[in-house]
Amino acid sequence: MTPSTSIQRAEAFAERFGLALPILMAPMAGACPAPLAAAVARAGGLGACGALLMQPDAIKAWAKDVRASSNGAFQMNLWIPDPAPVRDAANEGLLRQFLQHWGPDIPDNAADRPGPDFEAQCAAMLDAGPSIISSIMGVYPPEFIAEMKARNIAWFATVTTVAEAKTAVAAGADVIVAQGAEAGGHRGAFDAGEAEAKAIGLFALLPAVVDAVDAPVVATGGIADARGIAAALTLGASAVQIGTGLLRTPEASLAPAWADAIVAAAPEDTMVTRAFSGRAGRSIATAYAQAAARSDAPNPAPYPVQRALTQSMRDAGTKAGDIDKIQAWAGQASGLAQAKSAEILVPELWRDAKALLIG
Repeated sequence: MTPSTSIQRAEAFAERFGLALPILMAPMAGACPAPLAAAVARAGGLGACGALLMQPDAIKAWAKDVRASSNGAFQMNLWIPDPAPVRDAANEGLLRQFLQHWGPDIPDNAADRPGPDFEAQCAAMLDAGPSIISSIMGVYPPEFIAEMKARNIAWFATVTTVAEAKTAVAAGADVIVAQGAEAGGHRGAFDAGEAEAKAIGLFALLPAVVDAVDAPVVATGGIADARGIAAALTLGASAVQIGTGLLRTPEASLAPAWADAIVAAAPEDTMVTRAFSGRAGRSIATAYAQAAARSDAPNPAPYPVQRALTQSMRDAGTKAGDIDKIQAWAGQASGLAQAKSAEILVPELWRDAKALLIG
């Protein structure tokens, strides 16, 4: 594949979706403030909203804020819900005792409060009217897919295996987002139990997915600089999606302790853990994450029970600036993240990636 072919394919993808360049912001739940998405959109890329924890009114307000300060190019994203978790009261008791060493006491009913209603969130996304809705952890219900298509909303489906990519395309996905195991935060595996067992690196996964499906493929996971962008496009991607690489921008407004840990982290300073949420995710290898991985620590509860149990610790850690108690998601390329405005950074990344491809 020639450099010009890679660039032409990427530019055609960008034009198709109304972008000036083929760089997407990852929809990072809890780390996707409207100012960051708007800055990426103003730079010519695609902003993003990870709406997992947002109530319907917050989803609509986020979209309004981004549109007010950009061209309105963004995707909205939801997790496909897992079956209801199987609760284990005895193990949850052990977890509360363990977590008391790291944060405030945890009420017995901490994990009993329901989260946002998925169907209401889906309706709010439709009402917000984005041009793109993306998914993670599975595929949307058929009736929601039909409604997206009726409204000319493109569906970008995140996958972590070739089999998942085929399933998503068969369900009607317009674009596949291939997520490598290098990615920070939660792995998008359709089956939570297989997230670690099938942890495929991006540069093995990407060409296999490109060859397997008849849909454009966006590469994500471990991409944070122009070299990663150029490599992904050479392997057949039509665009790239960047998460951790945008978290040190001022628009991200990240907790300073987390931002400092990101830039200091070598790839081996991150780890995959269920200790924060109950779902496998890649974080900085903090003291808490390492302690929770020891053989004498209680097993994490399933998602979202574990997330609820660790909430007070995570909140206290953020308030105190204590990295060892923060849910410090980070990809393996986090050390490449730059502390400059996303509005400046994103065009620079595309300019430098093209220069590498042209040679």
